[in-house]
Amino acid sequence: MALLADAGHNLSDVLSLLLAWGASILAARPPSERFTYGLKSSSILAAIANAALLWVAIGAILVETIRRFAEPAPVMGTTMIAVAALGIAVNALSALLFARGSKSDLNLRAAFVHLMADAAVSAGVVIAGVVILFTGWQAVDPIASLTITAVIAWSSWGLLRESLRMGMMAVPDSIDIAAVRHFLAALPGVTRVHDLHVWPMSTTETALTAHLVIPGAARGDAFLHDLAQELERRFGIGHPTIQIETDAESPCALESEKVV
Repeated sequence: MALLADAGHNLSDVLSLLLAWGASILAARPPSERFTYGLKSSSILAAIANAALLWVAIGAILVETIRRFAEPAPVMGTTMIAVAALGIAVNALSALLFARGSKSDLNLRAAFVHLMADAAVSAGVVIAGVVILFTGWQAVDPIASLTITAVIAWSSWGLLRESLRMGMMAVPDSIDIAAVRHFLAALPGVTRVHDLHVWPMSTTETALTAHLVIPGAARGDAFLHDLAQELERRFGIGHPTIQIETDAESPCALESEKVV
């Protein structure tokens, strides 16, 4: 049962890698008349699907583990040790391939976390196999499976939460919206910032829109260009759209205040 739980998790990892690969291909497609941002958000959909896939696997493993407690079956410790040891090597080497990109891409981080969890789970299966081999205690197999299920759930909960937040267009965890607002409000001549929105375009790209009230001042392309560069350097926001209003009593600004 422990080996089946480990194998089920490995299968979900393979499917998640295929989803992430397909999403990366779609995200690279150029914008069109219908999809003016391109298909960048497909990477967010892939992250949600990956998280959901893991929890489906958790449910299936849990049901079978409970059944195994009710209907015990003999287990070969030597087979458990050999197969799980191979799993440790394969998962650890695979995880190294995703280590570099895991810091900036949620899909790559999901793959890295899954593979590292798989390596740890396989190590647990090896330990369970050793216990069965030397003591004959068969119950350690479903117990190890329950432990594996708990490890998978713990390692995937954060990914599930973050992917769902991205799907709801929440501000990415890596960005402090208050700091962004303070930075914009502190720009020379700016008296008010309103209609500030920050959302993920994909698992690696962030967009921003904002209205800056700058009474009686004309700001040209150089100001907007420098501002865009600074937003990317400070906050990692690569797609800003800034609207400058010279009239503090503009209908847009007043409407924003009513909404707030």
